[in-house]
Amino acid sequence: MTELKDVEQELRRFQTRLFAAAAFVLLCFGLLAFRLTHLQVVKHEELSVRAENNRIAVVPIVPNRGLIVDRNGVVLANNYSAYTLELMPSRIDDLDATINQLAEVIDILPRDRRRFKRLMDESKNFESLPIRTKLTDEEVARFTAQRYRFPGVEVKARLFRNYPLGEVGSHLLGYIGRINQAEKEIIDESEDAPSYRGTEYIGKLGIEQSYEAELHGTTGFEEVETSAAGRAVRRLHSNPATPGNTVVLSIDIRLQALVESLYGDRRGALVAIDPRSGEVLAFVSKPTFDPNLFVDGIDSESWRELNESPDKPLLNRALRGTYPPGSTYKPFMAMAALNANKRSPSTLINDTGAFIFGGHRYGSPENERGGIMDMRRAIVESSNVYFYTLANEMGVDLIHDELSPFGFGRKTGIDVEGEVTGLLPSTHWKRRAYKRADQQKWYAGETISLGIGQGYNSFTMLQLATAMATLVSGGQRYEPRLVRRIDDVLTGDQRQISAHAIPPIGLKPEQVEVIREAMHGVTVSGTSTRVFAGASYQSGGKTGTAQAVGLKQNEKYSANRVEERLRDHALYVAFAPVENPQIAVAVIVENAGWGAGAAAPIARRLFDYMLLGQVPSEEDIVATRAGTSAAPIGTPRHIQDLVLPAGNPTLPAMAAAPASAASAASEAASAAASAGDTTAAISSASAADAPVRQAAQR
Repeated sequence: MTELKDVEQELRRFQTRLFAAAAFVLLCFGLLAFRLTHLQVVKHEELSVRAENNRIAVVPIVPNRGLIVDRNGVVLANNYSAYTLELMPSRIDDLDATINQLAEVIDILPRDRRRFKRLMDESKNFESLPIRTKLTDEEVARFTAQRYRFPGVEVKARLFRNYPLGEVGSHLLGYIGRINQAEKEIIDESEDAPSYRGTEYIGKLGIEQSYEAELHGTTGFEEVETSAAGRAVRRLHSNPATPGNTVVLSIDIRLQALVESLYGDRRGALVAIDPRSGEVLAFVSKPTFDPNLFVDGIDSESWRELNESPDKPLLNRALRGTYPPGSTYKPFMAMAALNANKRSPSTLINDTGAFIFGGHRYGSPENERGGIMDMRRAIVESSNVYFYTLANEMGVDLIHDELSPFGFGRKTGIDVEGEVTGLLPSTHWKRRAYKRADQQKWYAGETISLGIGQGYNSFTMLQLATAMATLVSGGQRYEPRLVRRIDDVLTGDQRQISAHAIPPIGLKPEQVEVIREAMHGVTVSGTSTRVFAGASYQSGGKTGTAQAVGLKQNEKYSANRVEERLRDHALYVAFAPVENPQIAVAVIVENAGWGAGAAAPIARRLFDYMLLGQVPSEEDIVATRAGTSAAPIGTPRHIQDLVLPAGNPTLPAMAAAPASAASAASEAASAAASAGDTTAAISSASAADAPVRQAAQR
């Protein structure tokens, strides 16, 4: 009996275990069924989207950057497509070893390595950085054949900016460069962030920077199917990028090139404005630089040469260079006196050759004749004494209040960034500018030199040209504009940019006529008579000579005894024609001495171009560069005979046009596909198609 009970107990325990095991198994299957039901039914839509996202990658399509053209349609900035060899550091274990191995396949120079290292230092985004740009077809083929050896390295067809005329107009055009980390952070926080996906370049200076929103365009995208390993398989859908708009400048690039050639190796600036609209016709800063150097990253040698040059080629002298205006200031002083009722045109002042004030002698150049001066003769013969006495009568604050509306000492509002204010002094300015009480006080003797454009006066050529345009137009004011209009490449709409008028100055026409007639006298019987001899039009002007360094009490200036960069600057302000001014110009040639000898001849040839359609002869250009010209010599040529500089010689042959570049990139994609590299094939083909699609939209 005992044994039978033990067997029954064992059997019940076994059955209990069996039921427990069965219940456990059923529970597991139940949980599995529940989980499957949850995933397949409840989470179906969400997981389906996830799977689709894993299968499909969205690749941005960078828009074709808009063109920049001059007022006559000459292309100043365009695009080309070229191959780049790019590395993704996050996917490369030994970067140096990989670069060394690549150098056995494709030429990689030391400067390429330095530029790559600089890009690494400047950017925290290591998705893709170029080690070589502008690859040839042969180099692409060599790399593609050995692509399997280099994970994290690929060839891409990218758009590059090109400035066909090289150095011509470089300061007004600016350039584009790779987006740095600070710029990337600003973009990421802005509303334009989606439009910059895939974009690696942005405008850095000039028109490229100021009209970035118009030139950039809108980024497109394409959906690419990928394998489980993340390799691209095929293209599913694409939404083309919208190219940037065309920016039409008010600049005449032939005139710009002519003026730049007239400067030669000299330093200086010139701004020419249409008084009727505020359109800038020429915007010259010399020396210039080649903006093509910056497109794919300037090498350290070129950067050092530009940045450390004593000529400062990167300084935009027309926008940021400030100079004493010298005697070019005298017509504005005369206008201020008339407007403030301080002097009439007939008021007579005896010019004895010097003005004594507070025991200090304010002299005149030795070549001035002196004598009894009215306002007209004082301007024509550039009498210092007349304007010394005028400044003393008016005082610094009245001078400031009368001339500030002309734009002196304030930004003109031109449509490029970086403009400086210059300096039109006042007692209020001096109190703010200095800390010590004895420095804050304005002394009466400081006012005297203001009358002849010296002392604290310091303006840009842009301000002088704008003020001249305002004066000769009778007080009508415009914000100067380098851009004439924006052309929408999709709709064809044209949006006018120039002719932005601001409230005029209340000048009396009869008083304006006094100044205009006196400035005309400068060209027929005054300091620029020889320069404008034989001109078939009437113009007005005023020469100026401005000290580059101050002189001690009773010290005489001698150009032969000072170093070249310490010599006086040559200036000229002018307008033409007298009866209906269409051009107002301000020009400076640094350290060139007398305004009539170096600056006025450039203005004469500018007027000949604009009013007569003439270009000076080669011998005349040589003489003007040397500062030995007066009236033009030789036989003038037609403006169509002016040959613009050749295009960018660094362009690879395959990139002569976007279409041919895209075709070559497609061939590279085919070669990559035949080598079994589907990812590289789709990447090359996608980049190649982008410029073609965008060109078709144009």
